[in-house]
Amino acid sequence: MTGTSSPLWTMTQSTPTALWNDSANPTELAQSIAWGAVGATCNPVIAVACIKADLPRWTERIRAIAAERPRATEAQIGWQVVQEISIEAAHLLRPAFERFGGRNGRVSMQTDPRLHRDPVALVDQAVHFSGLAPNVIVKIPATAVGIRAIEDAVAWGVSINVTVSFTVSQAIAAAEAIERGMAARAAAGHDVTHMGHVVTLMVGRLDDWLKDAVARDGIDIDPAALEWGGVAAFKRAYAVFQERGFRSRLLSAAFRNSLQWSEFIGGDVVISPPFGWQQRFQASGHDPQPRMDIPVDPAILAALLRIADFRAAYDPEGLTPAQFDDFGATRKTLRQFLGADEELDQLVRDVLIPAP
Repeated sequence: MTGTSSPLWTMTQSTPTALWNDSANPTELAQSIAWGAVGATCNPVIAVACIKADLPRWTERIRAIAAERPRATEAQIGWQVVQEISIEAAHLLRPAFERFGGRNGRVSMQTDPRLHRDPVALVDQAVHFSGLAPNVIVKIPATAVGIRAIEDAVAWGVSINVTVSFTVSQAIAAAEAIERGMAARAAAGHDVTHMGHVVTLMVGRLDDWLKDAVARDGIDIDPAALEWGGVAAFKRAYAVFQERGFRSRLLSAAFRNSLQWSEFIGGDVVISPPFGWQQRFQASGHDPQPRMDIPVDPAILAALLRIADFRAAYDPEGLTPAQFDDFGATRKTLRQFLGADEELDQLVRDVLIPAP
């Protein structure tokens, strides 16, 4: 299903809801753009998938980078590949970037997860990534250190995509940090009108963690209710963002079910599903009617509120920045991202030193 007959195209043309592709794979991104996408993402997990999807090409390129940079480590070579994949995606999105004045048309590049304890290193890498193409947006995690880095990076002129974020309190703290950074940059005499910040809520990863928490605590709950946790948190955060007039938009990521698309249609938000989920939405024949302002069923919400971890995620004051790092979904996700770094290193190693 393509063009004006597709659910995704209808959504992007008839509502303020934007579609971004949760991959920088050029083939997938080109098709997603045809369906109305105006953004994309790259990170170590996605980069590994992109390399594996076109292994002959990237094997040759990794060898060439190693020859060009004989003193580079495996990690440095791997991250150069991440940059090159991202720059290709940025080129595909440049027309949308110019059409939307910087609000869309961006590719998200994630700061190295191994820097998560060092705010200065995060800012330095964010500034570097931001200079690779005019339409790069940089991912920094919503950890205690990350919130500090977000504010400073914005003040340096970096457009931010907040990541490793699962709770309403994280989203608010990140949006407030962006506002402080914007104010500092404007006070220094810089134009901030073309910056394009987004605050991600990894709604599916929150659902994953709630299922872990229910099993841990022995809570008897209707499994269907657990599919709504991320949706409820996202809708609560959206209401706060609208009320407080934050200039950043919310972005829904880490899809686990179709509710994480259909329930947010009509909001001034970004939906960023993996390509496979977009194919499902296209095939669904769903009529994308606005549902962003429709509350979650009170009975479902009441069931979810029995879970302590959901209460922490749903309450705008549920966690302090000092507690962000210890939230279960944060720990689980940081460990996975660090694992992807290791996998990227191993992939480079396998090219440079093939197994006997």
